[in-house]
Amino acid sequence: MTIQYQEQHRVFAIQTHHSTYLFGINDQGSLQHLYWGQPVGVEDAARLLQPRSHSSFDAEVHSEVEEYSFWGGVKYSEPSLKVRMSDGVRDLSVRYAGHETVERDGRQALVITTKDDVYPFEVQLEYRVIPEHDLIERTARIMNRGETDIVLENVQSAAWVMPYLADYRLTHVTGKWSGEFQLRNTFLSEGKKVLESRRGFTDSHANPWFAMDNGQATESEGQVWFGALAWSGNWRITAERTVFDHVRVTGGIHDFDSEWVLGAGETFDTPCFVGGYSSGGFGGMSRQLHRYQYSDVLPSGETRPVLYNSWEATYFDVNATDQMALAERAAHMGVELFVVDDGWFGQRNHDRAGLGDWYVNREKFPNGLSELIDKVHELGMEFGIWVEPEAVNPDSDLYREHPDWVYHFATRERSELRNQLLLNMSKPEVKAYILQFMTDLLEKHDIKFIKWDMNRTVTEPGMKDHPLHRQKEIWIRHVQSLYEIWAELRRKFPHVAFETCAGGGARIDLGIFRYADQAWPSDNTDAFDRLSIQEGFSYSYAPRMMTCWVTESPTGMNKREVSLKYRFHSAMMGTLGIGANLNEWSDELMEQSAAYVSQYKSIRHLVQFGSQYRLSSLQHKGVTAVQYGSEDGSDNVLFAFLHSQKLGEPLPRLRLTGLQADQPYAIEGVEGEWSGRALMNIGIELPLRGDFDSLVYRIQIQE
Repeated sequence: MTIQYQEQHRVFAIQTHHSTYLFGINDQGSLQHLYWGQPVGVEDAARLLQPRSHSSFDAEVHSEVEEYSFWGGVKYSEPSLKVRMSDGVRDLSVRYAGHETVERDGRQALVITTKDDVYPFEVQLEYRVIPEHDLIERTARIMNRGETDIVLENVQSAAWVMPYLADYRLTHVTGKWSGEFQLRNTFLSEGKKVLESRRGFTDSHANPWFAMDNGQATESEGQVWFGALAWSGNWRITAERTVFDHVRVTGGIHDFDSEWVLGAGETFDTPCFVGGYSSGGFGGMSRQLHRYQYSDVLPSGETRPVLYNSWEATYFDVNATDQMALAERAAHMGVELFVVDDGWFGQRNHDRAGLGDWYVNREKFPNGLSELIDKVHELGMEFGIWVEPEAVNPDSDLYREHPDWVYHFATRERSELRNQLLLNMSKPEVKAYILQFMTDLLEKHDIKFIKWDMNRTVTEPGMKDHPLHRQKEIWIRHVQSLYEIWAELRRKFPHVAFETCAGGGARIDLGIFRYADQAWPSDNTDAFDRLSIQEGFSYSYAPRMMTCWVTESPTGMNKREVSLKYRFHSAMMGTLGIGANLNEWSDELMEQSAAYVSQYKSIRHLVQFGSQYRLSSLQHKGVTAVQYGSEDGSDNVLFAFLHSQKLGEPLPRLRLTGLQADQPYAIEGVEGEWSGRALMNIGIELPLRGDFDSLVYRIQIQE
């Protein structure tokens, strides 16, 4: 049984294929965490369900390991829920009231009901189990059973209690525009480490994912506990270590400037916070998350096509003639999806005007978009297009007609970022406008792909016409409206794929991936910089979800020059795209590129559906090596990159993983035969030399 309740010990047990998660009902009626890790029995941990006190100043130390911390009484650690009752009481006294096991989308789930002692207030804690990936999805449903409003001041999705470890190392990512997903780790001392976004979207400065270990775990060995939050707005993950050596990671919607008024009879559902345990190091953790995303998160399991995007070729100087010329070149290269970026609509000749006016610019497309789309189809490709529906230029017809559709405070200046303001999507008329123009666009044109961009943070978060006591709901309402719009579009147009983009990788999380097929991880397309971005991305998100472009050399970002081979190899590690000005590429460059595209198509089933193994990072002698393998290990592809070679030092032999030990393997393009055992234990020599060298090896069982 995946979910069990043992009445004798009052303990709940969630058993996955390789882990056990235990918590129980203590004498106070609270849910107390007991254990999470390698498989054990209920009896092994039942004795842990007991109160603990240190002094009158720390009377209930066991509350530090509460499954879901209701703020009230003598609790002092990070709360999971804090509310304000209509009579001014800001305290909760919530106890276990019952449980049931249900089915959620083909998965078994445990639902525990808790109730306040005095007020008609209930919270249902849900644990949806994904046993084959050793994961648990946790959510909370907050219910007002009374007749007066209750204000939710802080509502989190879950709290994950770590087991006792010799030390606690937190791994996470940080970054900025053009430098997203940079790996970091820190050892926790007493106090709190907070990862967060207060910008209105997921953010590039942090990502709602964490991993915890004892400081000894490696890529392939050691125990790792981890979690990822499915929310695309303001979020917070707090890792707290107490003086009693309890460590708990609480995560959910950020409580900064945020309140939610829960009316009589209403409910509020928190975003999902998925957590997991790996005994196979950080690599095992990543593969569990990747497989879960493919099986339970992404809206489609289709192979992602090779795309071409015309942005860096034309910028805002978009017109039908030039786009058709680019399409011919892209088709010759083997591209499967042609995407027109910004500049096709309104008076959008630069980023200072036209945003919000979603009609085809007839000066640029005299015969409409259909002429270009027909040409793209004639060339054997599908057609995609860029939109940014959430923002508006002040210099636009939409803003001139509806200046109060944007977030603003009446007495404050409206800050323009990238010459834009942000639309208040909680207004029904704004939401209807976005849905209508997107519906018209997709109904009138044969479009198979939407790149949905968002290039502005939330500032001056005032919502005109929204009740004053509910103004702080903006942060949640914007995300809810976004999800509702995407859900409706996916329902109406199931054949259309969506890419999430926000100034690069600022809206990437498991919430938006319920609707998005892929993500744009960074506006930085430099092939070397992308290696660290893609490595950090891969810790929590799967390769198929990551769009990678081949662009010009030197790059506009940092003027670095690297070979075409290196650029393609870097971009082939996810969903391959090309973003260069093909009209200026020589025939020789085009033919070489076509060969790389063909090579990618021959291995993309491994990249997009196989198991990913990070064999070496740039931190190790300047070499990055990543392997993608089939489930049985019979078919593999290896990518290896050398940053630079110092003093002619030899590179370490690279040991592969996940192969069949006794089977003979061949490396495409290399003479000889190796056993799987030799490749995994002795390894192979990397013939990389100089600066910015790379290779791709196809490694298969020899028939």
